[in-house]
Amino acid sequence: MQSTYRLQFHRGFPFSAALGLAGYLRRLGVSHVYSSPILAARAGSLHGYDVISYDDINPELGGADDFRAMAEAFRREGIGVIIDIVPNHVAVGGDDNAMWLDLLKRGQDSIYARWFDVDFDERDPVLAGRIHVPFLGEPFNDALDQGKLVVVEDPARQGFALRYGEHLFPLRADDDAEISTVGQAAYREADTLRALIERQHYRLDYWRNASDRLNWRRFFEVTQLAGIRIEDPQAFEAAHRLAFAFYEEGLIDGLRIDHVDGLADPAGYCAKLRARLEALSRKRPSWATPGPAWLIVEKILAPGEALPTDWDVDGTTGYDFMDQVDAVLHDGRSEPILASFWSEISGRPAAFADEEQSARREVLEHGFEGQLEYVVDRLMALAAAAGRDLDIPRGAMRRATAALVCNMHSYRTYLTGAGEIEEPGPFFQAALETARAQPQAEHLALDFISAAMTGCGPRLPADLRSSAVQRFNQLTSPLAARSVEDTAFYRYGRLLSRNDVGFDAARLTLPVAEFHERMRERATAQPRSMLALATHDHKRGADVRARLAVISEDVQRWREVVEGWFTQNKAIRPDELDRGDEYQFYQMLVGSWPLDGSALAGEFAHRLSAWWVKALREAKLKTGWVSPNESYELAAEQFLRATLDSSRSAAFLQSVEHYVETIAPAAALNGIVQLILQCTAPGVPDTYQGTEFWDLSMVDPDNRRPVDFAVRQHALASEAEESELRRHWRDGRIKQQVLYRLLRARRERPDLFVGASYRPLAVTGVRQDDVVAYLRETQHAALLVVAPLRCAAMVSAELTLSAAWWQDTRIELPTFSAEWRPIVGGAVSGNMLAPSGPGSDSAYRVAIAQR
Repeated sequence: MQSTYRLQFHRGFPFSAALGLAGYLRRLGVSHVYSSPILAARAGSLHGYDVISYDDINPELGGADDFRAMAEAFRREGIGVIIDIVPNHVAVGGDDNAMWLDLLKRGQDSIYARWFDVDFDERDPVLAGRIHVPFLGEPFNDALDQGKLVVVEDPARQGFALRYGEHLFPLRADDDAEISTVGQAAYREADTLRALIERQHYRLDYWRNASDRLNWRRFFEVTQLAGIRIEDPQAFEAAHRLAFAFYEEGLIDGLRIDHVDGLADPAGYCAKLRARLEALSRKRPSWATPGPAWLIVEKILAPGEALPTDWDVDGTTGYDFMDQVDAVLHDGRSEPILASFWSEISGRPAAFADEEQSARREVLEHGFEGQLEYVVDRLMALAAAAGRDLDIPRGAMRRATAALVCNMHSYRTYLTGAGEIEEPGPFFQAALETARAQPQAEHLALDFISAAMTGCGPRLPADLRSSAVQRFNQLTSPLAARSVEDTAFYRYGRLLSRNDVGFDAARLTLPVAEFHERMRERATAQPRSMLALATHDHKRGADVRARLAVISEDVQRWREVVEGWFTQNKAIRPDELDRGDEYQFYQMLVGSWPLDGSALAGEFAHRLSAWWVKALREAKLKTGWVSPNESYELAAEQFLRATLDSSRSAAFLQSVEHYVETIAPAAALNGIVQLILQCTAPGVPDTYQGTEFWDLSMVDPDNRRPVDFAVRQHALASEAEESELRRHWRDGRIKQQVLYRLLRARRERPDLFVGASYRPLAVTGVRQDDVVAYLRETQHAALLVVAPLRCAAMVSAELTLSAAWWQDTRIELPTFSAEWRPIVGGAVSGNMLAPSGPGSDSAYRVAIAQR
């Protein structure tokens, strides 16, 4: 496993479309294609995470036959396949998921009743043990009175169902015979239809009641995605049947596990999955890729959190590395100035921690009220079992629980409730201490929760305790995702390059010494973990972030420029437009400004507008998804269009273009530096589709736009010299060439990349804190990496770096018997590298030497 290339499959880009890429990806140096989910998904899905059946490969992608043909085509080029699987949830609602529809028809008697994470032991008298189905676009009585619920035939289940627009709600088998006898017309009258509906296994409801009443687990706040109890043996086997078959057949070499934090027991799940794959590996054909299956998990790690070693996986999907390599590009000296400027403009907190805390409480109240109550239910049951229910009223337990989950800065604890005494991890204890320190803290309730969940208190019923732990973890995970990444990240505008999936937004920079320490840890603990720069989930493309990072190097100039823009746009600014929103718009305008002169084309404005609407709604300050403020969104749209209208904003557009042109070479160098670090640090680099050229994408769906592979294939075949490509760096070929050379080196010398040690090199001189220099070493050879940081003031238009920047900087190298062979960048000679000396036309260097 040397490198991966992520492909996003959908009906516009099926398996057959990838057949022609096999030769290109082999030449690029890719060892494995990393596929988006391939199981049958909702019609028209652009991502595949809305699975509707475990039994079929998505027919819109070409089905099993086309998948097999694609995998075999890749194998002929020496490329394996990794597939993304979704164990946490399936798509529900609509009329296409047979598992969900069977559950509605048969209720607790359905064979899928244990699969779906439904709490039939319901405290809400409105539900009374039924499944909550909040898919109505209006209150139930309104839908009934307006005739929107109609009895129709349901041949797939040999009976009848209610039809409501796109949604189908099967009726009980007991009602089928009666309807067959009296006819569907008998249920056109409201009272008769109401009586029929009220005796079903489900309760129809208005969609806005989901957060308060839902009695089954969903993915975040998405009611169309229902949680699956993958710990159920039958559900586990069904969900993985095709993946196991493909692995045994040799068509795939590993799995990427989506949203592992949503599972009841991630450690147990991963161990079970690893065991099954190891058993199947003995049955794989002789030509299949040798060694254990590659197993990685989509796990958001909090600052200071490490992936547990007992999960028995190869690592994460690389958001943590993406954060680290992005942070090391930023100049930390600018942090207080940027934070103060943001607060001054927006009137919002200068510190991210304050923004996060308020977002957590808002999202908990408005999005997860029902889930919070389920946790409290279980804790109160534990209190009753311990004889503490009189001491701890429900209100106190609820307040204590809310305080705990709002202060949990990791996605979940590592408790399962299975052991007698368990270690929850440092974040639970920190949350507990923070909650206890609050002026009106519920100390009795907090102490009880801690003792009950960790097993340190009196012995409690195991089933109650494990249920409480599970529900607690399955609340903290979506709460963290929705309140931090999908709310606070859109509210906090200090510098948007530090607000992305898995990032520590509170921290602007990562010192070089700390970056080295993180990489040494990777070399020891996760040498086969994925290293990402861009994903299908990122909020800003890698090169958008790299460009915005340059701002941190000269914040005084940035402040002057932005203040000028506020002044220039006074005449076209709507009175209601928030200054913080406007400031974030300016950042994204600069970060995503096209290099090909197409900024004033309609497509760029459309893309930017789509980003802004999503950003405004996610922030939930002036508008939102639940209740969109159309007038505010229109005002923002009108402002955006006016700023990009050269007849109205010529001076502003010239200023933006001039600023972007000034920082663009340094931004491009940043982009290459982070690519070099990704391809040489301990781990397995992933190239998200198309990002071998400059990645100036925005949040999804912009980052899933079609890729022009033809132009990339032509560029790779041109074999231009690196110096020429640097002169024409705007077209992106230089980035592709650097990637190509590094991936080729990885395939030629795998020992120097996966499994090799990581040794930081001593850097002396004026730039000792602004250079990343290290060796990847084996007994027989070494890989040298030298990359400059924070050098915007002296980067030339051809991406060279002035000797005046390096000054007296020196890097001491070990002595080798052979000369250094350059991979990318300038030449290396001797055992004391002076970057400003001969061969210094390149700002960076990667080279290999034999001992």
